[in-house]
Amino acid sequence: MDFALSDEQQMLQDMLARLIREHYGFEQRDRVQRRAPGFSETFRTQLAELGVLAMPIDEAHGGMGGGGVENLVVMQELGRGLCLEPFLESQILGGGLVQALGSEAQREALLPVLAAGELLLAVASEEPRTHYRPEWSETRAERIGDGWQLSGRKSVVFGGQAADEILVVARTAGEPGERNGLSLFRVDPAAEGVQRRAYPTMAGPWACDLVLVGVTLADDALLGCAGAAFEALDHQLGRAMAAQCAEAVGSMQQACELTLEYLKTRRQFGQPIGRFQVLQHRMVDMTTELELATSMAILAACVADEPASAERSRQLVAAQHVVKRAAQFIAEQAVQLHGGIGMTWEYSLAHHARHLVMLGHRFGDDDRHLRVYADLLEAN
Repeated sequence: MDFALSDEQQMLQDMLARLIREHYGFEQRDRVQRRAPGFSETFRTQLAELGVLAMPIDEAHGGMGGGGVENLVVMQELGRGLCLEPFLESQILGGGLVQALGSEAQREALLPVLAAGELLLAVASEEPRTHYRPEWSETRAERIGDGWQLSGRKSVVFGGQAADEILVVARTAGEPGERNGLSLFRVDPAAEGVQRRAYPTMAGPWACDLVLVGVTLADDALLGCAGAAFEALDHQLGRAMAAQCAEAVGSMQQACELTLEYLKTRRQFGQPIGRFQVLQHRMVDMTTELELATSMAILAACVADEPASAERSRQLVAAQHVVKRAAQFIAEQAVQLHGGIGMTWEYSLAHHARHLVMLGHRFGDDDRHLRVYADLLEAN
């Protein structure tokens, strides 16, 4: 694929890589991950000061106006560093939903502070029975006087354990599985009737489950028109899917570099084990999968901001499937080539392997991707 970063994008990548190298070592990351909120407020402040948090936000609301390629650059470096800060959840997915559905007053109130790092958003769209279908929501919101009353359960809300506001998908009409009738509400996690249980996930980042019991919301808590949130939600999930592909590619790059370095330094029978031809072949297979995944992540980044279409959806789901397959292959091969040390908690490779395997289940598994791709082909 003929693809090259512009001078500005290359500067962004170099700056972020240097910041992570100098201020986000593996030992520091391990300490941060072990305790709530599960990420470094100091590092997030540094990202804000360098304008990284403003990158995905519209220029008219205090952001940098970056698109899919800028998100790719940022997410790739965050993936290389195994960074735990909820950039995808807050800035890309949360900010994207506010831009797509919010009134001008809501954008003015939320986006500038989001770009400045003074607001942390999370998006609660998953439920125990959603299984990768954004149209499946059993959480309901009812009109009560001039406001709304919200009840239901949400699961695995990444970044929700520390979010200042959570954007909750709820049904104001229709039945679970229908696209019409979905709405999006701003919820204060400290409001009466909201319970959240925080925990670290297998991949490293923290998340929370939400229980919502008769939560009273003001009328302006609704983003967009009642019952018409599905299209925007589906489009923004596509942008998040593209960003996650880039994050996985960054983690795969680091896993391959660690493995190559190990093959060069680990000695057996008086020579580096990298001289054994069978291990060279396996390293080549890993590099080939990485190159394929990188090309698909670039493709996803280039179409992520396009208007919704069957072709955009087909390319995004294809990219997610190929990247997931490559991530699992590289994780397994890297651990095998390292031997026992590849599973050691104190070594970063083990965390890249866990991260790569879990990333493949965030926005859909193999069955989901292949079914969606086949349906899109039949529709054409």
